[in-house]
Amino acid sequence: MLNTQVTANVPDLVTQYIARQPIFNAETGVYAYELLYRDSINNVFPVGTTDGQATGRLFFNALMLIGIDKLTANQCAFINLSSDALLEDFPKLLQPNSAVIEIVERADNIEEVTRRVRALKKEGYIFALDDYDGDEKWEPLLSLVDYIKLEVEEPIIKTNMLLKKLKRRFPDVKIIVERIETHEQFMILKNASCDYFQGFFFARPEMLSYHNVEPSKLAVFDLLRCTSRPDLNFDEVHQRVAKDVGLTARILKLVNARSKNPDFVISSISQAVIYLGENTIRQFVRVLALSELGVDKPSELTKLGLIRAQFMLLMLEPGGKEMAERGYLVGLMSVLDAILNMGLDVIAKEFCLGDDLSSALLNFNGMLGATLQLARAVEEDNWPLAIKLLETIRPASEIDIVYNAMFAARQYGDDVLASIIEQA
Repeated sequence: MLNTQVTANVPDLVTQYIARQPIFNAETGVYAYELLYRDSINNVFPVGTTDGQATGRLFFNALMLIGIDKLTANQCAFINLSSDALLEDFPKLLQPNSAVIEIVERADNIEEVTRRVRALKKEGYIFALDDYDGDEKWEPLLSLVDYIKLEVEEPIIKTNMLLKKLKRRFPDVKIIVERIETHEQFMILKNASCDYFQGFFFARPEMLSYHNVEPSKLAVFDLLRCTSRPDLNFDEVHQRVAKDVGLTARILKLVNARSKNPDFVISSISQAVIYLGENTIRQFVRVLALSELGVDKPSELTKLGLIRAQFMLLMLEPGGKEMAERGYLVGLMSVLDAILNMGLDVIAKEFCLGDDLSSALLNFNGMLGATLQLARAVEEDNWPLAIKLLETIRPASEIDIVYNAMFAARQYGDDVLASIIEQA
């Protein structure tokens, strides 16, 4: 018999890092967490990384793939955004009340930033001004933000005076003081009616790590190219996303984050792309561009996902385009448990796959589940099981159709990966 076995060695998982530092109320209870970009186990902001790169990577890797609620244990989140990110409407990738957007002290284009903040405020987004130093350039923003963050100065009376001045001018704005290192500083600021507190006296940033799958550089480049045209072709976007597990995972999570309907389910990649719409897709791609993300060489596990996806699409084509696309998504998602080190049951829930696709992934139920099980049987050279499953899926077909579909699927996987490696 034709040898179609696929070797699925689990690759070294990509480990990503993020730090969170708690913000406390006057009773020293945790009020919120500030999320901070990190690129290694070293708990410091990486040297040579721009604000734009940090913003994009934080959004793309952590917020889109893992989710704000998990990173902050369902507490309020504070997220730093560069000027470029604000002007590119990055906040619109999030629900308005899901996080407080911090305008960093290195922000420029203050006039443009002010206009954008004013527009986003009308849509319900919440802002903080980070490291306010009293400079007049911040005046246009002071009446728009909900929080103003100060850094402790020595002598402490300087911070106290600035705090009281802001309280008089903007009684509804909450003041957060950072870099508090002693109990004495905390008590002085508390007595001056400071609202919230942050610093090493309370807690250092806590490092979190998680497994991740990054998109290929070719997939990112292709997506940038097809979204740069004035008229967006959704089918073209769908084709680009479908060839990359990293892009698929983030698109599905983005749908999950933006959907206000808890019962909303995703049945195909094309459905997810159309649901997001032109503006959100373009914003998503701009995050990619700003982040400069992408790996040069995808793993064998990524290849396995592409092969399974294409095999299921080919086997299910007689059932129509919608069934075939559903099969492609199930095949692609079937390798995410190994890539993300996350149970398939968690993946099915987190990615809003719904009962039909979830039961196929978890228990091989239904036509989709039987086809996934068939793909795995072929990978394991379990032909007695493959023949039995074929009788259920396509009862009038000979086993040759399975050989041909797997051969074509492997060719598809090879072609996609070869094009990525050639362009790397």
